[in-house]
Amino acid sequence: MKKPLVVANWKATKTIKETIEWINKAKTALEEVTYAQIIIGASYVSLPVAASLFEGTTVKVSAQDVSKFQKGAYTGEVTIEMLDGLVDYCIVGHSERRKYFGETDDDVIEKVKLLLKYDITPILCVSDLSQLDAYIARGKEIVDSAEKTVFVYEPPGAISGGGVYRPEDPGVANENASGIGNKINKKVTTLYGGSINPENANLFFSQAAIDGGLIGQASTEPQGFLELLSNVKLNLPAK
Repeated sequence: MKKPLVVANWKATKTIKETIEWINKAKTALEEVTYAQIIIGASYVSLPVAASLFEGTTVKVSAQDVSKFQKGAYTGEVTIEMLDGLVDYCIVGHSERRKYFGETDDDVIEKVKLLLKYDITPILCVSDLSQLDAYIARGKEIVDSAEKTVFVYEPPGAISGGGVYRPEDPGVANENASGIGNKINKKVTTLYGGSINPENANLFFSQAAIDGGLIGQASTEPQGFLELLSNVKLNLPAK
C-alpha cells in the first residue's frame, strides 16, 4: 500500500524558539517513521529553521500559503520565488484563508498554477464538491496536473480550535474524498482535514479513499502528534 501522508499544519503558532523546541523533541522519533510521509507546515518565519533542522531526513517541509503574485510591489507578500528551494509542499485554499482573508476560487487557482510552475506540490483544500466544481470549471491546470497535487477534503465545520474537536463522520468523509477523484476522473491523492486527533486518526486513515490527513490542533504539541502517528501505525490496514 502507498504510505499515508501526514501533514502537520501549525497555523499561526510557534515562534522560532518554539519551532526549534518542537523539532528537538520530535525529530528522532520522526526519523524512525517508515510507514508514513511526514510533512511539517510551519509559519513563514519558521520555515528556514525547520528546513535546516530536517535537512537530510525523510521529513518534508511545507508552507501554509503563498502569494498569488509572482513578484513585485506587493508589500508583505511571500512569493513563490521566496519559497523556491525552501519547501517541497504548500497548503493553499484553506477555509480559514477564505473566512478571514477573503480569498476567492480564482486566487487559489492562481496559487496552484504558480506552485506547479516551480515544482512545489500544492496541498489544495476543498471544502465541498461544489467548490471542486468551480476549480475544475475555471482551473484547467488543476485537472491536467492532478497527479502532482495533494487534495484535502476539509469541511469548514469540522475544523478544530480552542481545544474542541468536531470531526465529520469517517464514512461521510470517505464518500466525499472519493468524490474528488471521481469528479477529476483520475486517481489522485486525497487527505481528510478536520479535527483529526490521536483518538480518531485510525478511523479516518483506514478509509479506502483517504490517503492521510491534514492535522491542525493535534500537531502543535510534539507528544500528541507522535501519539497520533503511533496510533495510525497500529491500525493501518492493507488497502
